[in-house]
Amino acid sequence: MKYVFSALIFLVSWALSPASGTDDWPTKGWRKATPESMGIDEAMLSAFDADLASGKYPLVDSMTVIRCGEVVYQRKYSHDYGKVFAKEAHEKGPLNAHLAGPYNYFDPAWPPYYHGTDEHSMQSVSKSVTSATLGIAITRKDFKGSLETPVLKYFNNSTVKNLDERKRRMTIRDVLTMSTGLDWNEDVAYNDPKNAASLMEATDDWVQFVIDLPMAHDPGTVFAYSSGATELLAYIFQKDTGQDIEEYAKKYLFTPLGIEHYYWKRTPKGLPDTEGGLFLRAEDLAKIGYLYLHNGVWDGKQIVSADWVKQSLTPAIDAGDGWKYGFQWWLLPHGNPQRLMFAGLGFGGQTVQVVPEENLIMVFTGWNILGNTNSIERDPIKRILPGLRPHGCALGIH
Repeated sequence: MKYVFSALIFLVSWALSPASGTDDWPTKGWRKATPESMGIDEAMLSAFDADLASGKYPLVDSMTVIRCGEVVYQRKYSHDYGKVFAKEAHEKGPLNAHLAGPYNYFDPAWPPYYHGTDEHSMQSVSKSVTSATLGIAITRKDFKGSLETPVLKYFNNSTVKNLDERKRRMTIRDVLTMSTGLDWNEDVAYNDPKNAASLMEATDDWVQFVIDLPMAHDPGTVFAYSSGATELLAYIFQKDTGQDIEEYAKKYLFTPLGIEHYYWKRTPKGLPDTEGGLFLRAEDLAKIGYLYLHNGVWDGKQIVSADWVKQSLTPAIDAGDGWKYGFQWWLLPHGNPQRLMFAGLGFGGQTVQVVPEENLIMVFTGWNILGNTNSIERDPIKRILPGLRPHGCALGIH
């Protein structure tokens, strides 16, 4: 097994070598090309598009396919969310704890599009952007802590409940890899009153809610997907750097990539909602994938270190159901020989999926928040990859 794991690490490192001949960067917008010119069977894309438009995949809002740095297919699907969730918008529950405002998930003034703009809720894809921002701060040496720094270094321990030796050993690395050991259950539906993320969002102090939880496992040993863990990063970032993570991302990530339009929700305590509060346009989310596809380089500048990208996209822990997990990025082995796709995944159907060896980026947005979104997570790679032909711009071809 260890040899297979080592092979996966080698393959993702090989596949992430920068594409040759890439002179034009999408800072001011993506170039467009036909699918056929980029080696993609348009009929397969059209068939997928027809299934999305028909509702076979419920409440998908957009599909964007990019190969070799050019948009080859882009579609939007309109839904009247005011009607779709008219009943739920006025009923208090786990996804509407306050009945009004940005955490009423059924209020079309907020999600899925921020106040009628093209900025779509990213939900947990925000976690991947948070990881990128932390990586930039480490690259620039603005973040002084190491990945082995204990999380409790940033807290007054006298105010932390359920303090024990296991909690004292919890590190930033454990937070990044969703292996904090905290007693957290996010495996049930988000409209289930037992979902820890919904319970956290109903409180006034999210960070305190998370850090006060009892430990269920030794840190670093068990994968337990936790939105609360990522919210700790907003607090840790501010404590360590003295800067707000949203403002830092705007200066050192969004501006260099030409991302001018975004919104980032904040917790009742004023921290950026790093676990799920970011709104981006689909084409701007694709830029984050493109940055990582090119080892953290953007238009000749090293935005985030290649080492951070490599660590982020190297399997750190088994996440179940075939998935691996890195630093707030999902990793899916596929193909023969086996390679790794990397992805940001978010509640409701948000995803950016990158297949490095094919120089392929696929972005989907949606708002299927009361249904099963698993199919859209895996189906893009099943539906689109078979329609690819070899192309000279594919990574690893020089």
